[in-house]
Amino acid sequence: MLGHLETKSWVYTPSSDRNFCYRWTISNFSFLVEGMEEYITSPTFSSEANDKVEWCLRVYPNGVDEESKGYLSLYLMLVSCEKSPVLVKFRVCILTAMGDKCNNAMSPCVYSLLPHQAFEFKKFILLDFLLSQTESLLLDDKLTLLCEVSMVQGSFSISGQNTRPPINIPRCTLPDDLGELWKNSLFTDCCLLVAGQEFRAHKAILAARSPVFRAMFEHEMEKSLKNHVEIHDLDPQVFREMMGFIYTGKAPHLHSYSLASGVLAAADKYGLEGLKVLCEDALCRNLSVENAAQTLILADLHSTEQLKTQSLDFIAFHASEVSETSEWKSMVESHPHLVAEAFHSLASAKSVFLALSLK
Repeated sequence: MLGHLETKSWVYTPSSDRNFCYRWTISNFSFLVEGMEEYITSPTFSSEANDKVEWCLRVYPNGVDEESKGYLSLYLMLVSCEKSPVLVKFRVCILTAMGDKCNNAMSPCVYSLLPHQAFEFKKFILLDFLLSQTESLLLDDKLTLLCEVSMVQGSFSISGQNTRPPINIPRCTLPDDLGELWKNSLFTDCCLLVAGQEFRAHKAILAARSPVFRAMFEHEMEKSLKNHVEIHDLDPQVFREMMGFIYTGKAPHLHSYSLASGVLAAADKYGLEGLKVLCEDALCRNLSVENAAQTLILADLHSTEQLKTQSLDFIAFHASEVSETSEWKSMVESHPHLVAEAFHSLASAKSVFLALSLK
């Protein structure tokens, strides 16, 4: 059975009908970590405008899986609601001893949650670093979290308000239908040759999704008339994942670091910004001491700012370990400007936390 400890110290702060803040203080935090509690759950909380929608925070002091081991993982969970789903945006941060907000993490977009579903920040903060900040983040061994919740209008109703039954809108099946065209090579009108493998496709769909394919079919009339295109610089597995995204908007196999790296390059080449974001997210989740330097090079090469920032932050936190890897030593010779950026990021991080510790 999973460990479960509900803390009692909390403060509720309303800010508006649909936006509110919840502050949660966990006392004896290091004691709970040493006691190997698997997770710690806050009391349930809600806004004054709508107490039918209840939330809670859940902290995993040592991560939730092998990937997040060594990090404090944080979850915002929808406990219950009168009508679902609930559309919500949120931000979570740590409050320092001086009341400053530190280690901000926020949902990148509006999320739809059903009861007992949660949004995760798997790598919210390194546990060893948190435990070392006894004068700023853990004064008197208390960890204080601030959660700002913004519920989107229409995702809930205030008690007593007349409402009409919702219209059940069927799920859009367009990605599934286009996926069938791709999977079964139905009504194709062009052939793409990748490393000796043939892929049948539809020029109209390729042109609509990729500005590079559009230019290829518009301006290279000889290839367009022959309906035959040779692609020399992509691996077939990478190309297959890219084509799957072109047809369905999905890329389900990016959990592999090598595949995500290859697909990122392909997405950049063919102007697929949505696929670049998916690759960026997958590579952020797979950051490790061994691949941090290579990931930084990829981020710089393909202009993915979020991935670059995450890589620099990771290297700053693991500087001694990363600097011993062969990938880092190779980067020192091949990309000295990135070494300079990593050094600047490390110096900035040390300055910030030194300032916090002196307050």
